[in-house]
Order: sequence, then structure tokens, then C-alpha cells
Amino acid sequence: MKIWRKMLTVGLSASLTFALAACGSGPDEVKGDDNGKKITLTYARGKDQTGATTKLIKAFEKEHPNIRVKFKEMPSDTGVSHDQYVTMFSGGSGEIDIFDLDVIWPAEFAQAGYLEPLDRYIQRDRIELDNYVEGAVDAGNYNGQQWAMPKFMDAGLLYYRTDLVKKAPKTWDEMMEQAKEQKGKNGAKYGYLFQGKQYEGLVCNFVEFIGSYGGQVLDEQGKVAINSPETVKGLKKMTELAGSDLVPGNVTAITEIETDAIYGEGQAVFDRQWPYHYTKMNEEGSKVKGKVAVAPLPAGDKGSAAALGGWVSGINKNSKHKKEAWEFIKFMTGPEGQKISAIDGGLAPTYIPLFEDDEVKKASPLFKDKNYVEGLKSAVSRPVSPEYPKISDIIQVEVSKTLAGKQTPEAAVKSMEKKLQEVVK
Repeated sequence: MKIWRKMLTVGLSASLTFALAACGSGPDEVKGDDNGKKITLTYARGKDQTGATTKLIKAFEKEHPNIRVKFKEMPSDTGVSHDQYVTMFSGGSGEIDIFDLDVIWPAEFAQAGYLEPLDRYIQRDRIELDNYVEGAVDAGNYNGQQWAMPKFMDAGLLYYRTDLVKKAPKTWDEMMEQAKEQKGKNGAKYGYLFQGKQYEGLVCNFVEFIGSYGGQVLDEQGKVAINSPETVKGLKKMTELAGSDLVPGNVTAITEIETDAIYGEGQAVFDRQWPYHYTKMNEEGSKVKGKVAVAPLPAGDKGSAAALGGWVSGINKNSKHKKEAWEFIKFMTGPEGQKISAIDGGLAPTYIPLFEDDEVKKASPLFKDKNYVEGLKSAVSRPVSPEYPKISDIIQVEVSKTLAGKQTPEAAVKSMEKKLQEVVK
């Protein structure tokens, strides 16, 4: 998948300068209601411990003095947040005007009628979507319509100890060989860590393994395509690794939280994690501070594949202030808002020119790391479908049973195909 649109041809500095200038006042800019009174918008997202959201809101309010934005903090658990949104929106609530969505939600929410389509706003304000990471734009698109704007993105990455590994492995086999050689040295009890618990993180790892061998869950037309030799091969490699002595014996109970703790204690050679992990591993108290580097996830027969993560921003269909809500989304997901999120929040931009911004590159070593950029390039989305929650549940159950040795990869793939065909019509 071509992730970077116009990455090599766009005039980065000129594009950024122009885009920042475009954020200023214009003749069509929304300032408030007809009486000049302040309009209050409510913006919902998960917990933000960085203060970036508050800074972003203040910057927006400074440019839009007649619009006030109230921040509503949602639960950190994305599953709980999802269910709360569904409860609110299915009941017709207009309490929230703007909200962030996990990249796997837009199709479901669009079909359910929870989101306001953004195409007319994008066209009116001449927003150049080619300046955004393609995968992040696609995450907010369903049935040819744009329902959400890309805010920031994540992608699975391979982390490795620079005191143990001199050159990052290119393939799964190379990684396993290096892990075997270095295991037991410098406190590394384990060769590799990944998220094997039965939850959404397991789906991300599964998509990465099968994607690296050319497998997929759904094809481009949204049809079930999981039963293929490529998918079986990817799941076999995942199962082989899970059953080896390179990973913790309780790998089927491990999430990102356990990965952070184990790797931060210097107890593993490699681990698969999201971008935030880099900052956490370099905090005071980490036993691997200054000894961690990143690389694209190991490749299978078809190259490296990293699960696309991240968040997009949309407008509640029942909002009473949709025009004003769009102004906030335009600012937040535009260059000025994303720059604040990158520098103060450590979030990877989806607005491509920002990767050439000196202040952004200075904010995090990752933003100027070519291996990090290559990792983003290899990002693949999880299945795009309004039925995604059901699809995810099926994958979680069947893959979990496979990693636990209760069924073969071949049997798991056949079972997933049958169950998915009952859900995806």
C-alpha cells in the first residue's frame, strides 16, 4: 500500500508555510452565532496526560474568540469509550459535538448514522487530502465518503536493544535467530515480546503476521478472504514464535502494559510495540534508557506489515453546531493543531509536511528516524467494515485458541472463514 502521497514531490517547506497561513481568518470563517454570542462546543477524547489537548484548545480559541471548546475526557479503555459513544449516539444525544475515533470505528459509526459527512466542508475549504498520510485518510473513509479527518497515527514497530543487537533483523527468521543468540545476556530473559492476550492487540499482531506473508482478512471489495495459504503461513509463524522459549510462558496474558514493564526492566532483546513505547523506555528509571532503537517489523515472504493504529476526528450527526465543529476539526487536524499534538503530545503527525518541520523533528528522535518512517510506510489497516467489532471478536477467539495449542493454524483459518462469512454479507 502506498502510504506517503506526494512524499517526494510536494514542496514541504512551501506547503507548510501556505497551510499555516490558510489557518488564519478568512471571509467564510465561523465566528459565532448571529448575535455575536459565544458558542460552546464539546470535544471528547481519551485521557490526555500531556496537556497537549488543553494547549490546542487555547490556541484554537485565540483564533476563534466567539467559540469556546469544552474538553470531555473519555475512559482510557477504548472498548469502554466505544460503548459509551454508541449508547449516547444511538439515543440521539447531541451532548458531544466533536470526538476522536479509533481508526477501526468510522465504518461502523458511519453506517449507524452517528457521523456527519465531511466532504462538503473539505471541498469548500479546499483541504488537500494528498498532504496527509494515505492510510490515515482511508481510515476515515467509508463507501467513498469522508466521515472523519486524520489526527495522528500509530504503527507497530520492532524495538531492539542496541547493547545486544548491532543491526536490526530484516525477516522473522533473522529476528528469531538473533533473539536466540542474545537471550540470557545483559539481563535479557526473553528474546521477544508481543501482545498475545485475547483482546484487540492480538488482532493487530495477527494482521501483521499474516500481512507479512500476503494474507488478509477481507479483500478490497470487503469479501472474506482469510482462507489462503498466505494467511495459514503467517499464523504458523506467529504460533511457532508463541510456542518457543523466546517469549514468556504467559504470552497469552500479555498486553502493552506488561510489554512496557518487562522491556523497561531490561528483560528482553526485542519487542513489538507502538511509537509511544520509545518515550516510555527512555524515561528516568528505565533500565534500557539510551539503549533502544526501532526498525520496521520483520518481513515474511511479502515484506514487512505493521498494523495501522491511531485516531481520526469526526462530528456528531446530532450536533447543533456543525459549522463551528468543523472549524475546530479543521484546526486540530491541520498543520497548526497537529504540530501542537506532535511537540507537546508526542503524537505522530498525519500531515506529511510536518515531518520536515525542525521543531517537530526536535521534539522526538522518532520523527526524524528513517526506520520509524519506514515502519509507518508498511502500515496495513485492520478489516474495514461496519461489522468490525464482530470480526475482531472472531479473530481474537480463534487466534487465542491457536496460540494456546488447542487447534492448528489450518483449523483456525477454516473456522474464522466460516464464522466471518456469517457476519460479513
